[in-house]
Amino acid sequence: MSISKILVVDDDVTFCLMLETLLRKHDYEVVHSYSFAEGRKKLKDFNPDIVLTDLRLPDHDGLEILQLVKRDAPAVPVILMTSYGDIRTAVRAMKMGAFDYVTKPVNPDEILSTVQRAVNTRNKAATEVNLRVSDESYIEGISEASVKILEHTTLVAPTGMSVLIMGESGTGKEFVARRIHALSQRSDKPFVAIDCGALPRDLAGSELFGHMKGAFTGAIADKQGQFEVANGGTIFLDEIGNLSYDIQIQLLRAIQERKIRRVGSTVEIQVDVRIITATNEDLKQAVSRGDFREDLYHRINEFAIQVAPLRDRPEDMLMFARHFLAQANKELLRDVDDFAPDVMQVFRNYSWPGNLRELRNIIKRAVLLSKGPVITAGTLPDELTAEAEANTIDQPALIRPVNENPVEDIDLRETSRRSERELIIATLEKVRFNKSKAAKMLNVDRKTLYNKMKQYGIPLQ
Repeated sequence: MSISKILVVDDDVTFCLMLETLLRKHDYEVVHSYSFAEGRKKLKDFNPDIVLTDLRLPDHDGLEILQLVKRDAPAVPVILMTSYGDIRTAVRAMKMGAFDYVTKPVNPDEILSTVQRAVNTRNKAATEVNLRVSDESYIEGISEASVKILEHTTLVAPTGMSVLIMGESGTGKEFVARRIHALSQRSDKPFVAIDCGALPRDLAGSELFGHMKGAFTGAIADKQGQFEVANGGTIFLDEIGNLSYDIQIQLLRAIQERKIRRVGSTVEIQVDVRIITATNEDLKQAVSRGDFREDLYHRINEFAIQVAPLRDRPEDMLMFARHFLAQANKELLRDVDDFAPDVMQVFRNYSWPGNLRELRNIIKRAVLLSKGPVITAGTLPDELTAEAEANTIDQPALIRPVNENPVEDIDLRETSRRSERELIIATLEKVRFNKSKAAKMLNVDRKTLYNKMKQYGIPLQ
C-alpha cells in the first residue's frame, strides 16, 4: 500500500515540526504550511490524502481550509486541531463535513489513532462520490443560517417528505433541492427542475402531465410530461406560487393519488415522484387571498427550509466569492488568484438584492475585466461601489458607541435596561454590524437581537 500523504496547516512552527516528526516516524509523508494562503497552494501541489488544520490561522479561518477541501477534493478527510475554547466551533465544523477534531495540547496516541481512522476512511471511499458535495455548483457556508440548512437537508433527505424551500430570488433554492435529492434514496433516479414562472398558462398542464396527439392545436404527437420523466426520482417545482388555480388542482391530485392524466387522455398513469417546491413569496398570504389552494399548501409543506439572503450571511461572503471566482476562471479560461481587500469590503457593505446569483455574475464580470492576478475595485460596477460607499459612510452616523472597549461576552439578559441599548450599539460597532457575531457575543439569538434593535430604534442596515 502506498504511503499516505498528510498536509498540516498551523502557524505554530514548533508544533508543526513536532507533529511532522511524529507522523514521519509512523511512515506518513508530511508537508506543512503556516498560513491559509500557503496551505491553499499546497492543497493543489501536494495533493494530500489527509489534511490536519488548526482552526485559528493568521490570515484566514481554518474552516476555509475545510471548505476548499470539500470543494476540490471531497474524498479527503479533514481533521481540525483546536483549543478547548473552540470546541463548539469544531463541533459545528463536524456538521459541515470535517472528519474529526482533536484538542491542543495534542496527545500523540490520540492524533495517531484519528489519522489512522481517517486513512482507513479515505481508502474505503477513494472510488466513491461524496454525496455531501455531489453537485459541484453547490458550496456550503459557515454561518449559522448555512449550518442550519445543512442540518435540515441532511435530516429530511432520506425521508419521503415533501419539502418547501423558501427564500428570496437568487439565494440558491434549486441547489438546496439538488442537495436533498443527492442525499436521498432516489439519488440514482432523475432530478427534474421546472420553473413554474416560465410556464405559459395554456401549456402548463401539458408540460407537467403530458398530452395526447390532437389534444389541442399544435399537439402533433404524444408527449410525456415532466412527472413521467421524473418517475422514480424527484421533481422540483420552482416558484410554485405562479401556477394557475386549475393546474394546482391537478397537481394536488397527482400528489395525493400518485397518478396523472395526460391532456386529452382518459387513461391514468401511475407515477412515483418526490415533490420539492420553492417560492420567493409568502404562500400563506397567497392562501389568504385565495390565489393558492390551502390543501395544496399543506401537501407541499410537510417540511419547510428557509434560505437566508446573502446580506444576512456575511460570514459566508468570502467562501462564496472564492467559489464563484474558481468557476469564472474555468469558464473564461482565466487565472485570477484572489480579491483585493477593498473589494471584499465593498462586498460586505453592499446589500446584494440579487443574492448569490448577483454575486456570481459580478465576479464573472470582474474576472473578465481583470488585467492582473487580483480583482480590484475598478472592475466592479459603479452602482455597486456607490451603494457600498454610502453604507460605509452612513453606518458611523447612525449611532455613537458610548464605550469604545465593551466588555467581552457580557450576557445581554443580565444587563440593565438602561444600558442595554448602549451595549448593543457598542457590540455592533465592534463586529462591523455583523449581527450573527453580535448576537453570539451578547448571548442571545438573532431574532432576539433584531427585536431589541427595533425596540431601541437601532437601524437594521
